[in-house]
Amino acid sequence: MKHYLVVFVLFFSSFAQAQLTIQISRGADNPTRIAVAPMGATGGPLAEDISAIISDDLEFSGQFAAIPRTDMLSFPKTEAEVFYRDWSVLKAEYLLIGSVEERGGRFYATYQLFDVLGQRKALPKLSVDGTEAQLRDMAHHISDKVYETITGIRGIFSTKLIYVEAFQQNGSKDKYRLMLSDVDGARSRLLLETQSPLMSPVWSPDGRRVAYVSFESTRPAVYVQEIATGKREQVTNFRGLNGAPAWSPDGQNLALVLSKDGNPEIYTLSLITRQLTRLTNHFGIDTEPAWTVDGKGILFTSNRGGRPQIYQVNVATSQVERVTFEGEQNTRGRVSPDGKNLVMVHQRNGTYHLATQDLKTGNLRILTETDLDESPTIAPNGAMLMYATRFGGKGILAAVSLDARTRVRLPSKQGDVREPAWSPFF
Repeated sequence: MKHYLVVFVLFFSSFAQAQLTIQISRGADNPTRIAVAPMGATGGPLAEDISAIISDDLEFSGQFAAIPRTDMLSFPKTEAEVFYRDWSVLKAEYLLIGSVEERGGRFYATYQLFDVLGQRKALPKLSVDGTEAQLRDMAHHISDKVYETITGIRGIFSTKLIYVEAFQQNGSKDKYRLMLSDVDGARSRLLLETQSPLMSPVWSPDGRRVAYVSFESTRPAVYVQEIATGKREQVTNFRGLNGAPAWSPDGQNLALVLSKDGNPEIYTLSLITRQLTRLTNHFGIDTEPAWTVDGKGILFTSNRGGRPQIYQVNVATSQVERVTFEGEQNTRGRVSPDGKNLVMVHQRNGTYHLATQDLKTGNLRILTETDLDESPTIAPNGAMLMYATRFGGKGILAAVSLDARTRVRLPSKQGDVREPAWSPFF
């Protein structure tokens, strides 16, 4: 079976100097041991080490432990060269082999996955091809296939991240960058640079646009930008606060926080008709909207009960109900892709952690051990979430699995990193 890669084209072609780097701080207790044999090329060394990228991808999930190449007894490239006893000695549970061939300027990667314990093929011979610039995409594609085959969950290694980098500069104005990268932090690219603060980036459901808040005008305003071309449009210009955009599941509406009538309230804005609809009407502060999976409700943070908690408003009826009750306060609620869990910033004993709440049972689980955790964004497969925190005196991104067993840090070599947004599947 052959797979063709769809090119993710960006108008902004220059790479940023800063790049996120992965540091796995804790993995699963019993990760699956996998050997990824080096995939050599017939025409000489490749611009990207496909096998190393695949190993790093799988380890990033926290569910796999990749066997070092230096421990491998052989580097098979075909099924005939696979001897299960060699891999059993290394306690490998799975083995991935493959090779890359260059023909006419395109690269063709063929790969197979073997179940070492069962001594059988877990995946038949598959192939994926692309240009030299797509070698990393090809590796992510293979990682996704291996991850899904072993776990039964769709892989997220071909997805993207958008985040904000902030630089404090001595003697000149601060600088803010809206960045896009692979989910592992590689190939970071500049989408927007400004001397005004940037906040709350969020992907459209089709992955073609990003909405965010910029302070470049006289007031905070919501912008929508096409990722491929860089074309951007200011979609709000109301007096007071314009903030916290959230796309509806069909991509036709934005939920917003506006204070144009004197108090921060939740509104929806049709991007087709530009009709504005007010959903909340309370003397408390209503903010941080997020749509439910079915598009019928919007979660939001409000202090209408005295301290910030998460509520839900029915889009059709404007009826409001409280969702969270445990802890000193709960904010920035986000619903998992399957609609079963609520992820939020949870304050307990004065410390801010990320937590998840089962929306059916109400059971709550603390996910992070750091403090000052904020801005959670959930992977499209629902297995992990990315968030902003502080480490070593700097703002960094970190990731945690929704079962709290895996934790990953993605610090930047320069600047504070904040406000992550995980893309949908492309």
